[in-house]
Amino acid sequence: MPRENKVRQCLVSGELLPTETMIRFVVGPEDSLVTDVAGRLPGRGLWLSARRDMIETAAAKRLFSKAAHRSVRVPDNLADTVSELLKRRCLDMLGLAKRAGLTAIGADQVRSQAAAGQTAVLVEAADGSVAEREKMIAAVRDAPVIGAFARQDLGGAVGRVEAVHIGLAAGGLTSVFVTETARYEGVRTKTAPA
Repeated sequence: MPRENKVRQCLVSGELLPTETMIRFVVGPEDSLVTDVAGRLPGRGLWLSARRDMIETAAAKRLFSKAAHRSVRVPDNLADTVSELLKRRCLDMLGLAKRAGLTAIGADQVRSQAAAGQTAVLVEAADGSVAEREKMIAAVRDAPVIGAFARQDLGGAVGRVEAVHIGLAAGGLTSVFVTETARYEGVRTKTAPA
């Protein structure tokens, strides 16, 4: 479900940003930090921009404890944990989109979907053949392309061993998938040292 059009302040940058571009954390039992990727857990939210560097900075500077006005236990691998949670959320949504009949899987089905003008988003396996990916991107033309997942991850999400090309028709789940993938891509990428 898309979040309401709300804005929250990032603990690190101080910017007011739409919640769909951010990640919410809450302080859970025993003062441990809990990542709330769905934004539904009870408690006061501590918000960060969906970027790996923001998560790492907040943890390093103890900003969660400062914002909560108490000592908060933050896992050492917080950015990796958040990345995995967002990845799982995206792949689960892809599975829901399949069950909702919004997906075309495989080169032939995606080409047919594109020819009918029904491909709103193209999902390409990051580890697929570059030449094949370029052909599929050309066939779909103006649809946004998401290349954040490996073929085995995509396959597992849609009930196959692997999948390289997945077309998504327009729909609410497709919109949410695009939003969630943008958050995932911001967190999964390790920032190069300056």
